[in-house]
Amino acid sequence: MEGVDIVVHAAALKQVPACEYNPFEAVMTNVIGGENIINSALDHNVEKVLAISTDKAVNPVNLYGATKMCMEKLFVAANHYAGNERPTRMACARYGNVVGSRGSVIPVFKAQRDTGKLTLTDPRMTRFWLTLDQGVEFVIRCIENMHGGEVFVPKIPSMKMTELAKAIAPECRVKVTGIRPGEKLHECLLTEDESRHAIDLGKHFVILPEGQMWGFKGYKGGKKLPEGFRYASDNNTEWLTGKQLLKMI
Repeated sequence: MEGVDIVVHAAALKQVPACEYNPFEAVMTNVIGGENIINSALDHNVEKVLAISTDKAVNPVNLYGATKMCMEKLFVAANHYAGNERPTRMACARYGNVVGSRGSVIPVFKAQRDTGKLTLTDPRMTRFWLTLDQGVEFVIRCIENMHGGEVFVPKIPSMKMTELAKAIAPECRVKVTGIRPGEKLHECLLTEDESRHAIDLGKHFVILPEGQMWGFKGYKGGKKLPEGFRYASDNNTEWLTGKQLLKMI
């Protein structure tokens, strides 16, 4: 990191079953690996560090989500270690599933399409979706706007997994296999408790740091969220159609 101005920390062991099977490796990569990034950035006075998180870090029910929640806490608290003497500021970007990324269900459905049968864990399931390009644009916007200690949350569409299966393989029958260990029916990007210290900036939400002591500047023009606000994949106001998903793919 010597001579580096900006770091985007995207490295992770991110597949839920892999993390459940290899908990020590998940902690070493996602938690201790995050600490290594923080220490090196502080040692070399990197100006900005943005860590990539996930909706699974919110009220985690699996080890992957728990390690990402810990990672978020580390990067927010790292601003205390930097203090006012060092230039380094750190923040997090938290978003949902990236269409077609490694570990995504879409490549699995595509592979199963030739067999004439798709496997779905639960027909009630919903998820947030965005493209890789959208994710990159969001990360760049976060880096440009960050003051240090925030968790940025984009406004992205949801989709029912049954609709996703129909869009990818409309001719295939669907076999319901049952929800997997550590899997949720719906994902949440912003909880009711977090929304009390979060603001709406139009295209995205910002969870502001609590109890900060590093001169956080704050934001102008952000709207306070209503009491009890929760941003989840099942109560979203924006939903993907099959045609929109295929276009994204």
